[in-house]
Amino acid sequence: MPRLIPFRSAVVCALALMLSLSITAGAVAKGVSADLRVVGKGGKVLTEQTLSTGTTAIKTSPQANCFGAGTAGSGKSVTVKGATALGLLSQASKSTSSLRPLLITDAFDFGLGICGIGTSKVSGKASWYLKVNHKGATVAGDAVKLKPGDEVLWSYAPSFPYANELALEAPERVESGVPFAVRAFSYDETGKRKPIAGAKVSGVSGSALAVTDADGRATVTLTAPGGVPQYETLQATHGKDIPSPAEPVYLCVAGSCIQTTK
Repeated sequence: MPRLIPFRSAVVCALALMLSLSITAGAVAKGVSADLRVVGKGGKVLTEQTLSTGTTAIKTSPQANCFGAGTAGSGKSVTVKGATALGLLSQASKSTSSLRPLLITDAFDFGLGICGIGTSKVSGKASWYLKVNHKGATVAGDAVKLKPGDEVLWSYAPSFPYANELALEAPERVESGVPFAVRAFSYDETGKRKPIAGAKVSGVSGSALAVTDADGRATVTLTAPGGVPQYETLQATHGKDIPSPAEPVYLCVAGSCIQTTK
């Protein structure tokens, strides 16, 4: 005669199993949160956002033929396991129009290749340059595993050697009309950082506000129009270097500031 499991014990086991599956599913859905920045042709910033990614199905494209005859994508979806730099880009493209079309090829053994992101499509000596935490990647993007908080940069590179990556340091809050200091840095392919001289610090309009000295420093003055607290976005550019991320600076008037989200 078969042994019967008491009803209460069966319910407890079932609930425990459901809870375990729920936690596992939640962990998979949550994925790894990382910062993504994509810079296209001419230094145009296509996106700057923070999002989560995990195992991702990436659609390849027959239009991804920039590497020559026979290198176009098959059109099939390729499942990339775990949180990767390419998976993060693919995940972002689903909700960010500036990243579409995302042209990926699966024609190579070393991994998936990128031909185009948005309107920026490589040709000739151009390629897509990948950096994570300011260091150049040595493997394909689908093999670059991410950790929480990683900073991922995809940048259109017209040729090799690759351009340096810029960063700008600025205070979070300043008083309208009062000069304040900023500092620009340059990261090479190994992630080595040094001050950058001659970098142009610009506002949201693109007009130059200051140029950095030999130590990467400059003084900027911002004025809130109409005497109303608001914020300005600053960026550093320098020749063909990759422009810095947008840096918000909140303008206070007589000590009154808008709520910050930086």
